[in-house]
Order: sequence, then structure tokens, then C-alpha cells
Amino acid sequence: MSDAVAIVGGGPAGSYVATELARAGRHVVLMDEKLAWEKPCGGGITHKALSQYPFLRDEHVERNWVDRCELTSPSGQRVCFPLGQPIAIFSRRVLNGFLLERAKTAGAKLVQSRVTSIQGSAGAWQLQSTSGLMGAAYLVLAAGARNPFRSQFSLQFSPSDLMATAGYYVPGNSSCMQLQFLQGLHGYIWIFPRSDHFSAGICGRMGRMSTAELRRLLEKTLSAAGLDFSRAKFYSHVLPALSSSALRHSRVSGPGWAMVGDAAGLVDPITGEGLYYALRSAELLTSALLEDAPEAYSYLLEQHVLAELEMAARVANRFFTGEWMGEAVPEMMVHYTQTSEHFRQLMCDLFAGTQGYRDLRQRLYRTLPSIAAESAVRALGLRRDRSPMPSELRSAS
Repeated sequence: MSDAVAIVGGGPAGSYVATELARAGRHVVLMDEKLAWEKPCGGGITHKALSQYPFLRDEHVERNWVDRCELTSPSGQRVCFPLGQPIAIFSRRVLNGFLLERAKTAGAKLVQSRVTSIQGSAGAWQLQSTSGLMGAAYLVLAAGARNPFRSQFSLQFSPSDLMATAGYYVPGNSSCMQLQFLQGLHGYIWIFPRSDHFSAGICGRMGRMSTAELRRLLEKTLSAAGLDFSRAKFYSHVLPALSSSALRHSRVSGPGWAMVGDAAGLVDPITGEGLYYALRSAELLTSALLEDAPEAYSYLLEQHVLAELEMAARVANRFFTGEWMGEAVPEMMVHYTQTSEHFRQLMCDLFAGTQGYRDLRQRLYRTLPSIAAESAVRALGLRRDRSPMPSELRSAS
């Protein structure tokens, strides 16, 4: 009987589990059909993630540092502002390759092979792949949102629990990331500058717009921005964007198995950010396994990840389709980012990952008077004249 931990999927979550378990002396086999590949996503890693996983910040690996953000509202209102903390934009091929190399160096066995079936139970799993049959004592599913084995272990994602994405890799470079919101789109357009190209894409709730419709919206925006995508590589993908009910009721672990990252649906349903949650869920699972308490993983996930994502899920629909003071929420968000220093700082903290959803209401209650006052002062042209008073006037007064 094998004592191996079998990890299906070589993305950030699977690689992190493989690295930490192998460092602790566990027998680890990671299996992935592609290993390092260029996944279609923005590839942004926030200050919060970089602080918690400093090897992503400190190691010599190709990345692009972004220190500004431009937001565009549905009406075309724009604001560009400096980020308080820079965001690291990675090519996913580079990031995945870097993390897989860490796992290999730690002692994990990497197998480039597609797993075609999983049979058995805790302590006696049998994985059939294109390279043969292997046994394992514990199974980690880290194969992303399109994980073909999810239905064996938990509820399958419904179309309403997914976002469709479409995009291009466009030549170019910048230190400014761009996000644009469109009327009627339950999602957004992003243009994230990587080290040698832009990852330009669009995401929208599945069932509301087809991939073809999303692609047309994106191409119209890229043309308006002067970005030539005529020879660029097109991609499409799906992201989990679970409702609070789905997050609460979907099983993420059981006897002898666990899911991490996108495979478990751990993606922010507003921003689409999944890299931090992939690494965090992998860290929590590793901690439980090394304590020989795998059943603790679900509890740790509830305490450190799910509560935050459930709050985001409750907010998501209102964010994209609701109104604030008679205008679309993204419209007012861009407006107040432009007119209020307090709101702009809030946005910086959200992008940095240091402002969560669970305590967002308290911060808004605390700062809303200042936000409204700053916006009114700007609208009425009442900003204080910063030029010094002439000396003759000072003496006359």
C-alpha cells in the first residue's frame, strides 16, 4: 500500500502543497497534463499575498511591478491614481514554472501526465493516468475550475457559479493596470501589463452573455484604446464565482481527500482574484496534514477564507447590477475615487488586499461623512487655495 500524497493539478495551490509536504519529508507525487502553461488570467498578486508569501516578492523571477491603476466607469468617466502598494503581475507560465521548480527542489516528484480516472477510498486511492496506474494514501484535487473529478467528491459547479473569460495577449508594457466597467456587464474588462505583453481580458457571469458577445465587447474596447490585437493569441476560460450558498454547502474535503484553490471554488466573485486564495487554502491544508489532522482543514478554511468569500458573494450582485445614489455602483465608485481622498485610500487598500469585505461596512460608516464632504467641496470648487497670503495682506489683517 502506497503512503504517497497524490496531487492532481500543478497550479499555485497544488505546487504549494507539494513543496511544503515534501520539505517535511512526505512522499509526494504531483501530476499535471501541462505542468507550466500560460493560463488566461490577469496574474496579479497583491501586497497582502506578497507579504504572506515573500518568496513571490524576493526570489529572482520575471514579473512586472504595477504602481498605478486606471478605472473607467460605464459612462466613460476615468480616474487614474497611484496604488499605495505595488502589485506584481506575473505571466502564469512563469509563475507556475517557478512554483513547480520549488516543489521539485523540495523533493516532490512531478509527472507530466493526464489523470483519467480516480478510484478507491482513503488510504487506497488508485489514479489512472496516461503514464500508468499509481496508488496513493491521500488525494489533493488542485485541477482548477474545470476539474473533471469534482462531481465524484462534491457538488458540481452550476453555470450560475461560474464566470466566462475571454482575452488576448497583446504586445506592450506599462506600469499602470486598467479596469473598465460596462453597462449591463456582470463583470469587467482588464488590461494588466506583464513584463513583455498585456493580458487583456473580459469576464462576465455565465448565462448572461456568450463568449462571442464578451469577445466583441473586449475587441471594441481594445480598438478604442489603440491596442492592436489582430495578431494576438486569443484565449477563453472559466472562473468560479460561487454564491454564498454554494460556498457554504459545497464539500471541500472528506476521508482521504481535499480540494484547494479554484477546484474548491475559492475565488473572489467580485474581483476574480484567485491566486491569494489558492495559496492560502494550500497553506491551510498543508498545516492540517502535517498535524495529522486532515479533518481540521474544513474548519481552518471556514475561519480564514470562506467567511470573507461569503461576504464578497453577498455583495457581488449588488456591486455589478445595483445602484448607489441613483447611479450604477461602479459609476459612483469611480466618481468618489476621483473626488475623495478618503475613498481613494479605501480603493488602494482594497487593491492591496489589506481591506477585507467583512469590515468594509464599518469603515464606510466611519469615513462616509469625509467622503461626501470632499466630493461636495470638489464639485463646488471650494478647495482651499494653497498659495500663501501676500505679506501686505497678512499685515493688514
